[in-house]
Amino acid sequence: MASRVNTSFTLIPNQKCKQRTNHQPGYFCNTPDLDPQLLSTLGNFKVLPLEIFHIILRYLSVKDIGMLSMVSKTVSQHIINYISTSSGSRRLLIKNFHNLDLSGTKEETRLLDHYRALGLLFKRCTLLLPTKDRLKYIHKILSETLTAGWDELECHRVYNFLCELTNLSRKMQTVVCNKPGSSRKLELRIRLFCRNVLLDHWTQRSDSAFWLTRILKPWPMVNQARLLYIIFGPTSSEDGQVIWQEMVEGPTDESSLKGLANAIKLLYDTGTKEWTADDVISLVDELSVVPREWLLENNARLLILSGNSICFTFMASKAVNGRAIELARLVVFLALVCEKELYCMDWTVRMMQKVCKVFSTAAERKSFLQSVANAFACVTMEMLQPIMSGDRDDDDRGFLNLFHLLHAQANFHKEVLYLTMNASSS
Repeated sequence: MASRVNTSFTLIPNQKCKQRTNHQPGYFCNTPDLDPQLLSTLGNFKVLPLEIFHIILRYLSVKDIGMLSMVSKTVSQHIINYISTSSGSRRLLIKNFHNLDLSGTKEETRLLDHYRALGLLFKRCTLLLPTKDRLKYIHKILSETLTAGWDELECHRVYNFLCELTNLSRKMQTVVCNKPGSSRKLELRIRLFCRNVLLDHWTQRSDSAFWLTRILKPWPMVNQARLLYIIFGPTSSEDGQVIWQEMVEGPTDESSLKGLANAIKLLYDTGTKEWTADDVISLVDELSVVPREWLLENNARLLILSGNSICFTFMASKAVNGRAIELARLVVFLALVCEKELYCMDWTVRMMQKVCKVFSTAAERKSFLQSVANAFACVTMEMLQPIMSGDRDDDDRGFLNLFHLLHAQANFHKEVLYLTMNASSS
């Protein structure tokens, strides 16, 4: 498309207008070879020199320029040409957009509004072209495509175009098929491209969910989990590369899991039609073994950060699938995280109470509650064993973890007693 843009309108210093035999006004005086029929589509603008038309554009908002571009094909071509000039480029294409640290500021809002309007301007300027040709033109002007105001089908094509342009699919194929961490620099490039270009700059959660869906859905579930970890998992503070062993080697903190939790909530809460509740729960389950099985405490922390709905749905799925013993151990570690983070232990007890209702018979509920009591005892013995054998950490981390677990068990059972006593007295 770019090769078709008429560049004969560019001003040349001291160029004089050719005389016309019909003595009509200037007709954008630097466009002497334009067809009169095309000139007629300029309306009142046909009497203006091109430089005056450009001056007028400087005083119009980006949104108004977009509206003006729909007046006629000829006006649209002049606006496209204006965008390509140095003055138009300086005004419309704000540099270093993704490199600015503007989080939470008015300047960030202004920039986002500007680029949203600019995306709509490009859509309107190229309205008569096929989407593929529109994208080729826009990519010539920008380092990435702006698509505010474009419909979903066009955005699908945008993603396909970007994948083709950047070989994104091939790069993703490499990292999901190789051993985690064997292509660290490529993992980092994929993370930065997905976050900085496709995901992080949207103000509407539904937009972020759309682009995250485009990234994940072409892949099998096991690869979706791997990509989710690459894009949102914990990274090194030194070089920004993904830390693959974070969830496997020891308990982690909220900051390491917050990105993953927010991504899971994004897919679950925004009502994206391509994700069912079962899809999201399966993704969470698959994520908990990337690159190997996580410590259950980290899994519990992720569920708490993901919110009540996801946590309950995940637990209910285990209940209906006959995985009551796994579920009982998860309850123990939910209690442990609540104790460590000073969350209300009442939340864990009520979550367990809600899950109990998923079991179809009283016998199943009784068996599950017995499994929870047994799980507290088993986990306590597991933590006590290395301490008794003298295999202690330099920082006494194992001892401290056991200390928190004993307090968690006491507070958990205290809340159970409160719940029981309140129910019996009412």
